[in-house]
Amino acid sequence: MARAAGRGFGSLTGIYRIGDGKPEDFDWVRDLGHRTMLSSVSGLRDAEPARVAESFDRLLDFAFGHSHVLLVARDPMERLGFVLFLDQLPDEVTGLPQAFVAYAAVEPHARRREIGRGLFVAAEAEARKRGLPYMSFMVTEENVAARELYAQLGYQTERRQLCKRL
Repeated sequence: MARAAGRGFGSLTGIYRIGDGKPEDFDWVRDLGHRTMLSSVSGLRDAEPARVAESFDRLLDFAFGHSHVLLVARDPMERLGFVLFLDQLPDEVTGLPQAFVAYAAVEPHARRREIGRGLFVAAEAEARKRGLPYMSFMVTEENVAARELYAQLGYQTERRQLCKRL
């Protein structure tokens, strides 16, 4: 788990802190993931929510079963969002080390408060501390708000996954 992410961040609507995720956060991470997972489904695919939920659960089981970092944003009242990355999963093409973001989400009512930005800034800092030279992840083409945030943070498209309905 991350150790140095206990930083405070200001947002348009108040102060929140980002810190290490703990085992007692795992059920909430799974719940928030289930509530937001359909934003990861492309409009090109006819995906059943139950099947997407099963896939998400497998992803979490994989991530929590391997070396990972879970960072959670909190305000005094509640958890607001998280980022979960694997820190020992090299790039599949180059073999170079990287921080691979398995999933990130912000509570729907807490969006547009720069929490996602704060989570990624904290995740990048933790990845740098671990000597990881890259951070990578996938995002669905239709998730315009997330793609705009990632572009503002300096992320660039490295590869594209193409799909054709048959």
